Amino acid sequence: MGHWLHQNIVEPGKLPLLLALTAFVLTFAVTRFVTRMIRAGKGPFRNITPCGMHIHHVVPGVVLSVVGGFGAVTSGTHGVAAGVCAVVFGTGAGLVLDEFALILHLDDVYWTEEGRQSVEVVVLTASLVLLVLAGFSPLGVEDLSGDQQQGRLGVVLTYAANFGCVLVALFKGKVRMAVIGTLVPFVAVIAAVRLARPASPWARRLYRRRHRARARSILRAYHHDVRWAGPRRRFQDLIGGAPDRTPLPGPRP
Repeated sequence: MGHWLHQNIVEPGKLPLLLALTAFVLTFAVTRFVTRMIRAGKGPFRNITPCGMHIHHVVPGVVLSVVGGFGAVTSGTHGVAAGVCAVVFGTGAGLVLDEFALILHLDDVYWTEEGRQSVEVVVLTASLVLLVLAGFSPLGVEDLSGDQQQGRLGVVLTYAANFGCVLVALFKGKVRMAVIGTLVPFVAVIAAVRLARPASPWARRLYRRRHRARARSILRAYHHDVRWAGPRRRFQDLIGGAPDRTPLPGPRP
């Protein structure tokens, strides 16, 4: 195990990335545990409210991300300083992305349906970093042979083709597949070939007069959402906690 770690993580300079990912995941897990305890009124945890103003944990997260990021730029990929900066940055990033929905909506939506977006972004970020750590290079250029790497035209075409597939996937409303496709080109190709989501810019512009394609797109999106909405919600609730249930409108007592 030690030999594998040294050969695949330490020598290539990936140890700071591993430390940052570990700090990121642990920070998110601890933060969600603390916030769920505060929400339930259990334990010694309380919100930080100096002078009556609620300080969200995105604030120290931004500070730690800035300190760790600038420190990482100057410390390189080896040594104790690089590892410390990676941990500081990963901790800050975990605090920031745990409140991604607050930044996006400029509102405290932590325990609402919109707050689920924070969990989605954290899971997606951790997955992408794990792919990079496992050896995936952006756009799949690591699969080129030595002769192909010397031909810059081939490299440029590879970048351009995959970037085009990623853009098509984005316009088709498949954001998750587009992001993953930047690291795994096969995913971007699949997203670019398949039908667009009904509400996507691609469908609104190109399916306007193609009634059959639009109907197939709506039907496929419906079946996909029905199949995966439940498991995705249960997974998000398990990680981040269930959102507040909005009471149904009814007659006042």
